[in-house]
Amino acid sequence: MIKAWSYIEEYKGLRKKILKSIDRTLKSGQIFFGKELQKFEKRFIKENNLKFGVAVSSGTDALYIALLGLGIKQNDEIITVSNTAIPTVSAIRNCGAKARFVDIGSDYLINTDNIEKYISKNTKAIIPVHLYGQACDMEKICKIAKKYKLKIIEDCAQAQGAKFKNKYVGTFGDVGCFSFYPTKILGAYGDGGFISTNSINLYNKVKRIRFYGIEQNNKKNKFNNKYYANEHGTNSRISEIQTSILNLKLPQVNSWIEQRRKLANVYSQELKNTSLKLPAENINCKHVFHLYVVYHPKRDKIIKKLKENNIQVNINYPFPIHKMKAYKNKVLNKSNYLPLTERMANGIFSLPLYPKLKKTDVFKVSRVIKKILLKI
Repeated sequence: MIKAWSYIEEYKGLRKKILKSIDRTLKSGQIFFGKELQKFEKRFIKENNLKFGVAVSSGTDALYIALLGLGIKQNDEIITVSNTAIPTVSAIRNCGAKARFVDIGSDYLINTDNIEKYISKNTKAIIPVHLYGQACDMEKICKIAKKYKLKIIEDCAQAQGAKFKNKYVGTFGDVGCFSFYPTKILGAYGDGGFISTNSINLYNKVKRIRFYGIEQNNKKNKFNNKYYANEHGTNSRISEIQTSILNLKLPQVNSWIEQRRKLANVYSQELKNTSLKLPAENINCKHVFHLYVVYHPKRDKIIKKLKENNIQVNINYPFPIHKMKAYKNKVLNKSNYLPLTERMANGIFSLPLYPKLKKTDVFKVSRVIKKILLKI
């Protein structure tokens, strides 16, 4: 079976170091807010050319806490896309705000030409989702945000290391939000997330929100290190065990990204003359290929045949958010506003792609797909 994603081979190579690190961490007597967290936050900031950063328990929490930190509240409107993972919108709803969806372009990213017509007096922010490993057009988005005085929260969950005009995602907006879910570019063996910002005040605020609103390590605060909440917060601590694992894996991220790009290039070369719509790297972008997403109107038939050949693929995502029962009557758009989002959702699927995937498996998947396409 060729799996869509697997961490097993990666773990085999790191197993001894990981077990040693976990053992050392547990022996330290510090489960949260220890040396591993401090080390990771500093290293992640440096690696991604960020200014300030806070590690949290998940990418979902990163978005939620970022929105709270920016003062997003009941009935505020946030512009984003419906072609995204549920957490993007659940974070908005958890703040009491409303999502206003903009349709996507042929690259699956927010269509920046359509953003302005959805801005209202209640619009407070834009969440551009750097989907599948490719950056949105941040130049246009930043211009729009400046014009209308909107905040920008970059959803970088799938695009750590991606660039727009040679600048890393997460460095353009007011906040960048990252995910360390196991399938991501940098994955924990559990969960984790990260909030980046250039504002020292926002940094201190999200740091408080992460831990019940308690101020930590501030000598000017008379309540320093006491169980006293300065503001409403939540519990979003990431454990020392997970940050110790992330510290081991972080130095390998760049080589893993290059391997993803090489494997993606093999797919693109092997499948270029087929009826599949293949992903393309946009001008001024560096695509990190978190996912290799293709489109075909006969997707379901293709997936069925691939399964018969012991090849697993995923669909990211089969249902746009505005079509889900949980959100259908809680967003501001009618379904006919998003024609391309809906059409793509009916035909996209993700081919196997991860750093430890064998090149021979990529050739096999490509070969099987070409045979299937000749018969359907």
